[in-house]
Amino acid sequence: MLLTTGQAAEELGCAITTFRRLIQAGLLPGLSRRGVRVMIPLEVVQALRERRHAPLGQLQATEVAVLRVDTARPTTEPDRSWLGFAVRLAPEDLLKALRGWWRCDAASVAAGGVLPVTLAGYVVAVLTGLERWEKNTEGRHAFPNARLAGYTTDLATPQTVITSSADDDRRIAELLLGTRLASNSGGAIAYVPTNTTG
Repeated sequence: MLLTTGQAAEELGCAITTFRRLIQAGLLPGLSRRGVRVMIPLEVVQALRERRHAPLGQLQATEVAVLRVDTARPTTEPDRSWLGFAVRLAPEDLLKALRGWWRCDAASVAAGGVLPVTLAGYVVAVLTGLERWEKNTEGRHAFPNARLAGYTTDLATPQTVITSSADDDRRIAELLLGTRLASNSGGAIAYVPTNTTG
């Protein structure tokens, strides 16, 4: 059975524009077209609905920052060609697209030790190596030593690519990628408690 984007969004309880971001980022398998309509297999939507929530309680920090991104779009910035997330980006381009510049509490981001990257409420990439940051004249921060621990290429299964050889990076990426992680913020960075005591 195939669903329209509107039906799929209704099944998931999200806005159509939110669901379309997953399509545009290349994260959903088995799509087909009927005229101008994109059709999504019911089993893909069911798999999205059943994705587990991020087990933040297994992280060491009491709070982690979450980077909320949109679908990748070109930029004319001197140090990168893209902003946001898309499966089609090479890992080095994806890292550049995700590691800054945002308005945030850089010390809080660093203290969390990991930066889950979410698109439409799903963890699609994980950044680590956040110990050092820079600040520009607009008050935005970037993390020049950030590492892309891994990213998701298919949310239904999910299928992931682990891009870091560090054991801690791999563990955190495997723990978080493809999970659901709700966050609320007026900007790109949100702060989410892990419910970890200590």
